[in-house]
Amino acid sequence: MVKYWLMKSELNVYPWDKLVADGTTHWDGVRNYQARNFMRDKMKLGDLVLFYHS
Repeated sequence: MVKYWLMKSELNVYPWDKLVADGTTHWDGVRNYQARNFMRDKMKLGDLVLFYHS
């Protein structure tokens, strides 16, 4: 089953254009332990993500 995730980044840290150019990325620097655990344990290849800047 496909899951849907909401991801955010600071514009000056990792902008949308850079993600598009890179295609994929390693997401690090997550300060919230619950969010980090979801990313590590629950996110799977093929899941869909809504990406936004705060």
